[in-house]
Amino acid sequence: MDLCHPDPTELSSGEAEELQRIKWHRKQLLEDIQKLKDEIADVFAQIDCFETAEESRMAQKEKELCIGRKKFNMDPVKGIQYLTEHKLLSPDVQDIAQFLYKGEGLNKTAIGTYLGERDPVNLQVLQAFVDCHEFANLNLVQALRQFLWSFRLPGEAQKIDRMMETFATRYCLCNPGVFQSTDTCYVLSFSIIMLNTSLHNPNVRDRPPFERFVSMNRGINGGSDLPEEQLRPG
Repeated sequence: MDLCHPDPTELSSGEAEELQRIKWHRKQLLEDIQKLKDEIADVFAQIDCFETAEESRMAQKEKELCIGRKKFNMDPVKGIQYLTEHKLLSPDVQDIAQFLYKGEGLNKTAIGTYLGERDPVNLQVLQAFVDCHEFANLNLVQALRQFLWSFRLPGEAQKIDRMMETFATRYCLCNPGVFQSTDTCYVLSFSIIMLNTSLHNPNVRDRPPFERFVSMNRGINGGSDLPEEQLRPG
């Protein structure tokens, strides 16, 4: 007798019933396996569909973000408005400040233009933007370089005045005791910027010597003079 495929005529009634039960269970097991395969295939299909949709959504988001940056570089106010309306940027001033501070794809002149506006929201963003900078343990020249590297100063004197006043307050907060007042830091910052402009502008022939720079800043520290090392721009 073939043990693998026994002849049903050679089986007892009990063995024949047992064989039928085994065949039935085998059939049920194969059906269950097929159902499981179909369910797994369906899950993978859903995952593929989700990933495709997610990739499409991310691509759309990146496209809108690129448009928002371009709009910002052409018109900063409209650019921020576009980004917030499309949920690409929170209207919270801290988030806007971080966006400008990171500056990815943003024109530095446009950043300066936005920070220089007198609108209450822009003034709050300016404060938050300056607070993004860490000036602790930096001398004034180092801090100014870091600050002015993150954007381009606008041309209007009033805008520059607001920015440098905010900078001076932040610098003194990060470096208590360096200056007697924020006014000292403010005045010296302006002097350093003016000196730097004179030294690097090819149209300026009369380059001020260091002695003249020292003389210009006498008595600015609450009526007393600053140490010479604090006045050296290099």
